[in-house]
Amino acid sequence: MQVTETLSDGLKRQLKVVVDAGEIGARFDARLHEIKDRVQLKGFRKGKVPVQHLKKLFGRSLMGEVLQQTIEEKSRAAIAERKERPAIQPHIQLPEDQQEIEKILSGQADLSFDMSFEVLPEIKLIDFSELRLERPVADVDDKAIEDAINQLVERSTTFEVAEGRAAEDGDRVTIDFVGKIDGEPFEGGAGEGVNIVLGQGGFIPGFEDGLKGVKAGEERTISAKFPDDYPEKSLAGKDATFDVKVKEVAVPKRPEVNDEFAKTLGAENLEKLRELVVQQIKREYDQASRAKVKRALLDELEKRHDFELPPTLVEREFESIWSQVTQGLEQAGRTFEDEGKTEEQAKEEYRKIAERRVRLGLILGEVGEKAGIQITQDEMRRALVEQARRFPGQERYVYEFYEKNPGALAELRAPIFEEKVVDHILAQAKVEDKKVDREELFKPEPDEE
Repeated sequence: MQVTETLSDGLKRQLKVVVDAGEIGARFDARLHEIKDRVQLKGFRKGKVPVQHLKKLFGRSLMGEVLQQTIEEKSRAAIAERKERPAIQPHIQLPEDQQEIEKILSGQADLSFDMSFEVLPEIKLIDFSELRLERPVADVDDKAIEDAINQLVERSTTFEVAEGRAAEDGDRVTIDFVGKIDGEPFEGGAGEGVNIVLGQGGFIPGFEDGLKGVKAGEERTISAKFPDDYPEKSLAGKDATFDVKVKEVAVPKRPEVNDEFAKTLGAENLEKLRELVVQQIKREYDQASRAKVKRALLDELEKRHDFELPPTLVEREFESIWSQVTQGLEQAGRTFEDEGKTEEQAKEEYRKIAERRVRLGLILGEVGEKAGIQITQDEMRRALVEQARRFPGQERYVYEFYEKNPGALAELRAPIFEEKVVDHILAQAKVEDKKVDREELFKPEPDEE
């Protein structure tokens, strides 16, 4: 095999590989004799078909197999010999001249092909012990506990029909309605037996206010206006009227917070319920704290590592992001102008996100490889079980899907690997806990993705 480098531009490589026709012929003969003992043709005993007859019948297809296998083997060997790490699967280009192809297939010419690919950049990792990070942590105070219990109470609240009652905030009103714009009903603007809890803000501004004071059996016309940023553009900013018929008004019946209430939620008593609530809040706080320090770490890693990115990896990541963004806008009936930017500005923004993802992916991959981080079978099994739990009653299909789709299994593995690498880095960095309140802990980060 002869390997000649024909292009070396940054991370881009192109090689010309030539395999001697004699080697191809030897491989072809070996393949022919390999099938000789297995082929059974009419008029011949098994294993007794003459080689020349086999060559006449199957020669071209067998040569195709031999060439494909040879290309795969020699491509891997060429890259291994150069000790390079491809960032993408090499692109193979055979000669375009059909006569040349025919000569190769007939064994009259050497096999030659070009392979082009991009290599992974050299990444000089920083000393992680030099990293200084803050990890925001918050205490679980009484207010957080009471708020959580109140949420449980709200979810356990039932409603009781109250004859003759004028609806107030907190009451549930059941209505039929028909919405109109300029006196004409509009699509999606009607409903029957719709339940609305006044004060929860479930409808457009003005609608719930118009229901205050209504009684069962009453009919009323309510005026309201769709917000300017309403998702359905044909309705955004328009005035509407709703012909409403009230079917019933029901008052909330909130359970008392006591041992009996705790038992309905599976706890022994109120004290145990509070303990469970505290544990759940701590888990939520820990997850938020972890997310914050991880974001800070990733920001530092991106800032402190500067290297060329494989263009194809960036382009593929960008195309994936862009597809999701445009589909989301299309489904919402919105445009980039509605988001306050041009399409070009959006592309520039999302390309930077793609570059960030690729850069961080390469850094974490390099760290994981050098640290020898592995994903155990138990870890993969737990992840698979967790994934299956998301689809009750369809667990068997989930397992079968991942068994048959190595790519999907790799996607399941990726976040586990990432978290282990992050743990590995944090263990070396200087991480200082910083006390914050709940609002600061859950304050959204600037959008990055």
